[in-house]
Amino acid sequence: MAKTRSFQHIKAHPQQIKIRTAMVENQVEISIRYNGKGMTEEVKAKIFDHLFTTKAVGKGTGLGLAIGASPQRFAIARQIVVEKHGGAIKVDSTLGEGTEFVIELPL
Repeated sequence: MAKTRSFQHIKAHPQQIKIRTAMVENQVEISIRYNGKGMTEEVKAKIFDHLFTTKAVGKGTGLGLAIGASPQRFAIARQIVVEKHGGAIKVDSTLGEGTEFVIELPL
């Protein structure tokens, strides 16, 4: 069953996506932070696995960021950032608080 939020809760705690960029030593750092529901440790451990999805059978294929950005779709992003460009992609997520992805790319 989907969890609903009251109008007062939404007004007091609006969902936000924050994007930050920075130059750190000889690399570009891109941070994407979302104050949504976050991920469990189990989901976080698998998000970079090819074809991983949290959706029910027939509701998703886990194809990665080639289709869209959601917590379970990052295998292709990792391949592009790490293998093709020699960078790094990290995730920090706390259930009930939100998720932050940090992408580091060498110059």
